[in-house]
Amino acid sequence: MADFATVKEYVLELGFAIAEEIPEEEIIIINDEERGVQNLVVDCEDTVLVIEQLILKVAAGAAETYKRILQMNRDLVFGAFVLNEEGDSLLYRNTLALENLDLNELESTINSLSLGLVEHGEELLGFAAQ
Repeated sequence: MADFATVKEYVLELGFAIAEEIPEEEIIIINDEERGVQNLVVDCEDTVLVIEQLILKVAAGAAETYKRILQMNRDLVFGAFVLNEEGDSLLYRNTLALENLDLNELESTINSLSLGLVEHGEELLGFAAQ
């Protein structure tokens, strides 16, 4: 089973800069501006690895906005664009099982985020709160 130390090794092996580490909570925050990774939270939670990044604050949206975000999710290979509990922030989120986590899974999840931002970045910015 992968643990916090293994996840940290994978992050470093993938060439990410660790912006912050909170070992007591088993959280790493990573950056790679070229790949669109900015304050990506990598959080070991019991048996699950939670990967989450704030994309932007969203304006109070119409049904069409939320419909379009759901349609964008269809293009993502892994993870999804989601709203936070308050509904005012758009995030990218994926969860992976720690039991059999490997480097390729973690890399694929982060690549999915990068690809989603490249494909939909301009449109997503249109949903931003002013």
